[in-house]
Amino acid sequence: MPRILVLPGDGIGPEVMEQACAVLARVAPDVETEAGLIGGCAINADGVPLSDATLARAKACGLILLGAVGGPKWDQLAPDRRPEKGLLRIRKELDLFANLRPASVFSALEDASPLRREAVQGVDLIVVRELTGGLYYGEPRGRADQDGVRRALNTMVYTEPEVERIARVAFETARRRRHLVTNIHKANVLEVSAFWNEVVEATAKHYPDVTLEHQLVDSAAMVLLRDAPRFDVLLCPNLFGDIISDEAAMITGSLGMLPSASLGVEGRGLFEPVHGSAPDIAGQDAANPLAAILCVAMLLEHGLSRLDEAERVREAVQKVLDQGYRSADIARAPDIANAGTQEMGRRVMEALG
Repeated sequence: MPRILVLPGDGIGPEVMEQACAVLARVAPDVETEAGLIGGCAINADGVPLSDATLARAKACGLILLGAVGGPKWDQLAPDRRPEKGLLRIRKELDLFANLRPASVFSALEDASPLRREAVQGVDLIVVRELTGGLYYGEPRGRADQDGVRRALNTMVYTEPEVERIARVAFETARRRRHLVTNIHKANVLEVSAFWNEVVEATAKHYPDVTLEHQLVDSAAMVLLRDAPRFDVLLCPNLFGDIISDEAAMITGSLGMLPSASLGVEGRGLFEPVHGSAPDIAGQDAANPLAAILCVAMLLEHGLSRLDEAERVREAVQKVLDQGYRSADIARAPDIANAGTQEMGRRVMEALG
């Protein structure tokens, strides 16, 4: 029987995870869940952002639903003890190397985008981001004094196996979609990007049915705003994927609508909304739970291979939006928001039947 480790985390995490778990129980009643701590709440309870015991449970379950981590109350801690380190550790320890960030515009929310309606109609892309290498993990790193001058250092490093495996995820994903991979790089400046491109091109030879194109990261950021519907799968190293995926997310109108999946070997996966902990609205029944609920759909699809149940969840979300229900983040104006966290969750449950 499948077991899912639920890590609600901080801020609005517990609120949106409550709704997500209710949806999971409705569509997959045979799936068992257990709860744990990560982030600031884990620091409060255990003194660390991710305890060894919780990490062991994550490895045993293999599949994790996560809410959000972080908040200003922990900002004064040393960098290696902050809530975000728990998230980085679980990704690294479970070797969750492939981050999938879909960005699709629901027809009912075309007016919610900051771009014109005609600029976002038909947007349906996915960012495939390498998640356990690159600038965020490279060594050496740190701060030092050199001849009386303070300096800081981070290192961008990629090995051939790291690039090849994330490229394969991108090409396999494109095969299930529109057969186009756009490789995001900065090879005109960075040697590591030139190396990345070489490995991606070599991997592409195994996928002759998929078109590969290259795009500099700065021009890609511009084209995303000008012509987002042209993109299908965007393949990115860690740093560029972090930035591009948030830009793509905002095109859809709200981070509160977007799920993500971080996948690894042996069927492991972590599924989390991209919106963060939003401590300013925590506890106010104001958070949008739809991204967390759509994480359930991604878990069902990518973690449990239950495509029918995943589609049921997505159709329920679409139905709720078509019925006109809006949380504050996706309402065209604050005064027309008509549903809080619990109400949106209840409407999805009703749509599921």
